[in-house]
Amino acid sequence: MTLHDKHKRMQAQIAALPGAIVAFSGGVDSTLVLAIAHAALGERVLAVTGRSPSVPERELEASKRLARQIGARHLIVDTGEIHNPDYTANPANRCYFCKTELYDHLKRIASEHGLPCILNGTNSDDLGDHRPGLVAADEAKVLSPLADAGMNKQDVRDLSQELELPTWNKPAMACLASRVPYGQEVTGEKLSMIERAEDILLGMGLKQVRVRHHGDIARIEAPQDDLPMLLDPEQARVIESKFREIGFQFVTVDILGFRSGSLNQVLG
Repeated sequence: MTLHDKHKRMQAQIAALPGAIVAFSGGVDSTLVLAIAHAALGERVLAVTGRSPSVPERELEASKRLARQIGARHLIVDTGEIHNPDYTANPANRCYFCKTELYDHLKRIASEHGLPCILNGTNSDDLGDHRPGLVAADEAKVLSPLADAGMNKQDVRDLSQELELPTWNKPAMACLASRVPYGQEVTGEKLSMIERAEDILLGMGLKQVRVRHHGDIARIEAPQDDLPMLLDPEQARVIESKFREIGFQFVTVDILGFRSGSLNQVLG
């Protein structure tokens, strides 16, 4: 099936809906879903973004800009997963509790606005990964139009570029809680430390970075091409000083570089 065929299939599925909520993070996947849904449904679509300590402020602001650019209605809703002990205990299925909280809010908003369907940005590549959030989506009867159309991540980027969406080459983003190893408590303080640390590195010009929180140790993951900059003695001193101000005592750089979902390695 060509990308054009997949696009048409997705358009047809969404156009047949009476109305929809889009779970909108502002990432490449959900932005494409929102753009296609808005083109098909107009005012019968509402983008909803969850706000919590696990979502960087920079991503929240980006979602606002993107929704305005697309022309879609947009709502920010505060989610409370940080108050759920099942979530903060940080088990391997932590994402299930987070997504359940989000979808509970979306179902309420959908009912209030008379929009019977909820769409997410799951693509076909996501189906084979460790993603407990997919269980929550199934339980909430959330639709995944990208996956239903057979679109993988590269399809999403290619179609986003064709549609001139600014997110077509946006680096993948995961919630800040994914930086805390499984079994170690997720707290607002840890999430704030991670966000501040990553903001520092992004402000230095890095495009993709993860700061893993290992107690008083910060482990930086960045693409291999960026490692020389991080290890430059002058830059290293600046980073170390700023991270100490945040609360880290030691700063390390992972020699293997950036790996999405690297903390999932312990799951086998």
